[in-house]
Amino acid sequence: MRILTGIQPSGTPHIGNYFGAIRTTVDLQSKGESFLFIADYHALTTSPEPAKLRGNIMTLALDYLACGLDTEKTIFFRQSDVPQVCELTWYLNCVTSVGLLERAHSYKDKIAHNFVPNNGLFSYPVLMAADILIYQSNLVPVGKDQKQHLEIARDIAIRFNTLYNENIFTIPEGYIPDAVAVVPGTDGQKMSKSYNNTIPIFGAEKAIRKAVMNIVTDCTPMEEPKDPDKCNVVALYKLLATPAELEQMKENYRAGNYGYGHAKQALFERLWSFFEPMRKRRAELAENLDFVRDLLKRNAEKAAVEAEKTLKKVRLAVGID
Repeated sequence: MRILTGIQPSGTPHIGNYFGAIRTTVDLQSKGESFLFIADYHALTTSPEPAKLRGNIMTLALDYLACGLDTEKTIFFRQSDVPQVCELTWYLNCVTSVGLLERAHSYKDKIAHNFVPNNGLFSYPVLMAADILIYQSNLVPVGKDQKQHLEIARDIAIRFNTLYNENIFTIPEGYIPDAVAVVPGTDGQKMSKSYNNTIPIFGAEKAIRKAVMNIVTDCTPMEEPKDPDKCNVVALYKLLATPAELEQMKENYRAGNYGYGHAKQALFERLWSFFEPMRKRRAELAENLDFVRDLLKRNAEKAAVEAEKTLKKVRLAVGID
């Protein structure tokens, strides 16, 4: 089974990213032949500053490697280091109807929020389809917001196979893990950079502590009992603590004489210790960026071999061989 995941380079990761995409990717790499790419072409749809994009690409590479990605099990590379994906995108564009792309929820949502669209944003699902299909992917982990784009990729693959009477593309299946919880941000909403409510995985101890201490709680006095099931601090602590540690905190809440400041301090300490091995690994990698760049290049060469196998079949099918 071939598993493919693409991640956009969007800056500093937070613990919501870890308990969502990052941990899922690390867990899945032992389930099959795993491909993970940094989706730098996709990032261009919002015209980021070039220097910032370069920095975000390296940040993402360091973060995933620090958080447990094993390049003996996963082919980890930059999307733009495999140019074959752009060639396949053109072939797929030529069999994709405008109406199919106009129905994309993500595109319509951007328009509704007065986002000035470009053609890259409009045809984003076709590039995503090329990413998936060029490696003959069987399983594609996606968030709920990307589920429709995967369905579009399936439609495009079926359309191409039918039009050219060839079973060239594997029809991919989506994977949305049920176990991934919605990680609350410091304000109680879903943790997201868009809401400015995140707690970073990496960074200065003082900044992370400040983010934890800014978690919104109610005004119940310290001496009074509290409901642990309605507290953002407990919801975050649950992700990091052992069952015994979690139960102890809940008992403290119900007994009273236990303030939210105490709970936040316990959360910070658990958070700091949980990610300590990853911080050390990241610091080591950051001291040897040439190693990281070389690793991405070597992995891209492996990915390109697989991409070229698919493109040879596609070129033959369409008459450009």
